[in-house]
Amino acid sequence: MKIVEYVKETKGELKHVSWPTRKQAIDYTIVIIAISLATAFFLGLFDYFFSKLLAFII
Repeated sequence: MKIVEYVKETKGELKHVSWPTRKQAIDYTIVIIAISLATAFFLGLFDYFFSKLLAFII
């Protein structure tokens, strides 16, 4: 019984959620992908420079 009650309450709560429009979801996805790529590039650049620095020191 508890599982059925939980599912009913969950469905009720999901009706209160303010879902984004399709355009908003696509825009947010593009922003997240762009930030992820920029972060990966930034961290990769630091990794490259630190590995060259360590190779120079050693």
